[in-house]
Amino acid sequence: MGAIQSNRKPSYDVNGEVNFDHFQILRAIGKGAFGKVCIVQKKDTKAMYAMKYMNKSACIKKDAVRNVLRELEILKSLEHPFLVNLWFAFQDEEDMFMVVDLLLGGDMRYHLQQVTKFDESRVKLYLCELGSALGYLRFKRVIHRDLKPDNLLLDEKGHVHLTDFNIATILEEGKLATSMSGTKPYMAPEVFASASDEVKGYSFGVDWWSLGVCMYEILRSKRPYEILASSNLSDVRQIFASQSVHYPTTWSRDMIRVLHRLLQRDPKKRLNSLELLKQESLMADVDWEAVESVNVQPGFIPPKDHLNCDPTYELEEMIIEAKPLHKKKKRLKKLSSRTEIEEQMDPVQVCLEEIKRDFQIYNREKLPSQRRLTAPDCSSSLNEKTEQAIPEMVLTDVT
Repeated sequence: MGAIQSNRKPSYDVNGEVNFDHFQILRAIGKGAFGKVCIVQKKDTKAMYAMKYMNKSACIKKDAVRNVLRELEILKSLEHPFLVNLWFAFQDEEDMFMVVDLLLGGDMRYHLQQVTKFDESRVKLYLCELGSALGYLRFKRVIHRDLKPDNLLLDEKGHVHLTDFNIATILEEGKLATSMSGTKPYMAPEVFASASDEVKGYSFGVDWWSLGVCMYEILRSKRPYEILASSNLSDVRQIFASQSVHYPTTWSRDMIRVLHRLLQRDPKKRLNSLELLKQESLMADVDWEAVESVNVQPGFIPPKDHLNCDPTYELEEMIIEAKPLHKKKKRLKKLSSRTEIEEQMDPVQVCLEEIKRDFQIYNREKLPSQRRLTAPDCSSSLNEKTEQAIPEMVLTDVT
């Protein structure tokens, strides 16, 4: 007997541009200042990804549209084993979407909150992997500006990846960045000094300062300086002037030396490049070729018996979210029935039309093969992790 074949037509245009209908939405896993993130599966290839979606109207109200478009522009130009790489970008009337690598190991903030202990050997590998990523970004003239535990994601094997380029910028040759961008506890001194006009601006070294703060915090479970989100410029100036970094005597001399050089308040004295990191005695036994080919075994492997994220994200999507994904088709149908007169009367409509014009679609699958990544196969691990979690959300096909 021949195999039974389904005559059911796909619910999406197989040959058309990738859009929302090409994905099955599985579950919500996070949210940030400008968007939310869910796990998705591409219907044709069955590959698993993370999908970040940002409501257009909300972005307009928060004056965040330029950030989203700049992030998209930057991500399209990047591809590195220790970054969270972009695969697809598209939009509809409500949202802008970016589909990226799915990393199921959780972010570093989550693991710190779980009181996970990280020893020096683990942090040393993170230094190598993130140093490699920052070296690549320097080559691409990109300053991330928001390197913090929340933006350091682990994959299932424990390798670290830098994500969230929402406030990143491309620095032209001979120029300095000047805006006060970042998360205060992780911002370099020269960012604060630039905001108060004490210096003309800052450069790529700010990311290396942030790296030092993160590695210190991961090792010690507290930051080197007690700077808070509420701290003003005067507070920060006083903290830097009166406080010094304490390094526990249990840490090795080589590790202390690297952190001390990363946390130099004077950017001219700071360890601020991959080349300088490689010269450190801490890195004397590092096989950099193995590191950059992702062939070094991490000392910490994230748990596989559950999703490494806060489950309340999914409850919010199901219960609290005003515009849940599973009702998107109904909403878009209503939007499409609006009259031209109504649209002209809507003051937000002009901004929405500008977004529609300026947001560029992207499909990494259509790149030449030599530039194309292989999508990570996370399906088996995801199934293992969802068994004990909240029941799976299958939202795409609900009308």
